[in-house]
Amino acid sequence: MSAPPLVSRDVSPLAVVFALALVYVIWGSTYLGIKFALEGGYPPLLMAGIRFAIAGSVLYAFLRWRGVPAPTRTQWRNVAFMGVLLLGLGNGLVCIAEQTVSSGLAAVAVASAPLWIGLFSAMHGQRPRQLEWLGLGIGFVGVLWLNAGSSLTAEPTGLIALLIAPVAWAYGSVWSRGRDLPAPFMTAAAQMLCGGAAMLVAGALLGERFTTMPTLQGTLSVAYLLSFGSIIAFSAYIWLLHHVRATLAGSYAYVNPVIAVVLGAWLAAERFSAHDIGAMLVILAGVVAITLARTRAAKPA
Repeated sequence: MSAPPLVSRDVSPLAVVFALALVYVIWGSTYLGIKFALEGGYPPLLMAGIRFAIAGSVLYAFLRWRGVPAPTRTQWRNVAFMGVLLLGLGNGLVCIAEQTVSSGLAAVAVASAPLWIGLFSAMHGQRPRQLEWLGLGIGFVGVLWLNAGSSLTAEPTGLIALLIAPVAWAYGSVWSRGRDLPAPFMTAAAQMLCGGAAMLVAGALLGERFTTMPTLQGTLSVAYLLSFGSIIAFSAYIWLLHHVRATLAGSYAYVNPVIAVVLGAWLAAERFSAHDIGAMLVILAGVVAITLARTRAAKPA
């Protein structure tokens, strides 16, 4: 029997494209938003914890008001584990890294997530097709090319954090498939609540404190991350995990570096060269190959 199709047959292709566009564009800009929030006086884990705790509370209250059932005890356990992996480690470590790493490099490092998703999916019996592997390989070459340039540099602590973050995110994404979870948007809300709480506790234990009053730019950045990055884009990603294969859902990580590097160069004076443009074009070629794999999906035997 061949692998299942990349996109569920009962889902509108237009809905999938729209959800991917939200994740691509909004999450591509959140790396710069994190940088501005940190420069504005917000400690990394406390900032991320506040962001997700508030966003999760707002979304959870709205869904309950609309009559969406609350998660069961088993579902709370599952979303808590996902929250620690995807948000606590996946996003929290990125925030820690961006204290010393440019927003563009942070996005580039996270671009390895689809490769890890493919490997974890294979371990769970869902082997990517040849064209998907080709797309993953092309994208990873683009990531290496972009990372090899002198325009992006990092401290060892930041590099270690950025090595762990995409692995945790990828494993959480694949682990979630087939689990007992609430409705997609309730999953996003509960996951943000759990992940936000975990980061607030971790930040307090690590001694993070507000030493000065955050700037207006920093606060506005947190507000953007909270509303667009957390509620809108994160909910779209959770919806994708429920309706498409994890490889396609994770393809956002190849587009995000392009947006993040461009915005970093434009708004934060991060170095940007023709070398980076060539590497980003290779990354986009990987995304195209992954997407084309859907059109060549064989029907189950």
